[in-house]
Amino acid sequence: MNFRRAPEEEPEINLIPLIDVLLMALIFLIVTTSFSSESRLRIRLPEASSAVKENLPSLRVTIDAKGQYYIADQQLLNSDPELLRSALMRAAAGKKDPIVVINADAHTPHEAVIRVMDTARRLGFTNLTFATQQPAGSSTRE
Repeated sequence: MNFRRAPEEEPEINLIPLIDVLLMALIFLIVTTSFSSESRLRIRLPEASSAVKENLPSLRVTIDAKGQYYIADQQLLNSDPELLRSALMRAAAGKKDPIVVINADAHTPHEAVIRVMDTARRLGFTNLTFATQQPAGSSTRE
């Protein structure tokens, strides 16, 4: 009988399979990630050379760069949707479906324009248009 202990082997961790698995996971993540296309998107707003016909019943809403509303050149006290709704109804003065002309500054918050559009839609005003400037150096053709 041999009562001697066998020489102990040092435990060894093989890192090569671990590195292979991590590289495969990294490649999988890189291939399946959808990169944001918003950073590549460039928006150029259209220029318009036509004007709104003034003989049609219209309701003019102006929005400045800070989001303040002006209806028929009268400033609203705040941007409360209910106040905007009552001011639009008062300015329409019984007109069945006036054309709502939105004059928005180039730096107007998007939310302010959407609020006017939504309020007009809820009141039943379906004819909406936006006022634009003619491009520099162009002539009026009508």
